[in-house]
Amino acid sequence: MMAFVVIFTTMSFTVDMHYCGDVLVDVAIFKEAKDCGMEMAMEAISTSPEVKRKSCCQDKQVFIEGQDELKHSFEQLTIESAVFVAVFYKAKELLLLGREGHTKSSDGYPPPEIITDLTILHERFLI
Repeated sequence: MMAFVVIFTTMSFTVDMHYCGDVLVDVAIFKEAKDCGMEMAMEAISTSPEVKRKSCCQDKQVFIEGQDELKHSFEQLTIESAVFVAVFYKAKELLLLGREGHTKSSDGYPPPEIITDLTILHERFLI
């Protein structure tokens, strides 16, 4: 899982979008978006070269640049982030790992005796 995170954060890619008016017609990643065919229809309608109509179609391109450096230096470390790391580590140590020598409060007390078996008394069995 971590390998996918590293791959996707370091990979750069381009997203192409084709709009016809205000409507998004096509979105493509790593290649050009398909057009709606409106420009070819406009060329077919316009028979004279003097008549130039403004196209309603628009192509947009978004470039998402990946991260170049994988190793961050500790020179950029601030006091707030250092305190956060220290508190996080201590909380993990206390809550998840437990404390040495800590015993349960019920260790000295045995469980109560079963006088009658309730499953047989009520004839309720798990099958």
